[in-house]
Amino acid sequence: MSVIRNPLFLLCCLLFWVNQAIERLWGIFIPWIHAYLDDLLAMPVIFGITLQIFRWIHPLKSRFVFSKVQLLIGWAYFSVIFEVFLPRRSDIYTADPWDVLCYAIGTLLFYKLINYPISDPK
Repeated sequence: MSVIRNPLFLLCCLLFWVNQAIERLWGIFIPWIHAYLDDLLAMPVIFGITLQIFRWIHPLKSRFVFSKVQLLIGWAYFSVIFEVFLPRRSDIYTADPWDVLCYAIGTLLFYKLINYPISDPK
């Protein structure tokens, strides 16, 4: 199964799109969902898209997976950019340590439920 057919990846994408539609089209903001759902879904969606692209271009194809170190670096990168750097540069960003936790949970979900090799059919 490719990443783009993984049920968790599809669910994360669907929840993100539905949440964005509810907020942007209808102006409905549910406090905890507005504050943390996108942060929770960000890592499975971003890592999932990136993993699928790597599988299209990498020689290992569907057997390619991200290492724990690569995922840790990705999580740290997003945490620093969105929770340290951007809040210092712009008033539209707010530093929130709970967002870092949401990124971590999303990264763990990706690692456990999406980031596994798929044997090539022979």
